[in-house]
Amino acid sequence: MKKLVGFVQGSIDELANNVSWPKWSELQSSSALVLVASLIFAVVIGLIDFAFKYVLESIY
Repeated sequence: MKKLVGFVQGSIDELANNVSWPKWSELQSSSALVLVASLIFAVVIGLIDFAFKYVLESIY
């Protein structure tokens, strides 16, 4: 049990003192970038799906 308590205390100390957390503006810009990239990826995959559907329906 003593090892577990030491591990948890060390983890809390590491997160509080040694981790460099991003600023709020950096988080917002990163989130916007992920959102835009996800939307573009979804549109591209949708277009590919539509093209395959069209080709397969014209064959069969």
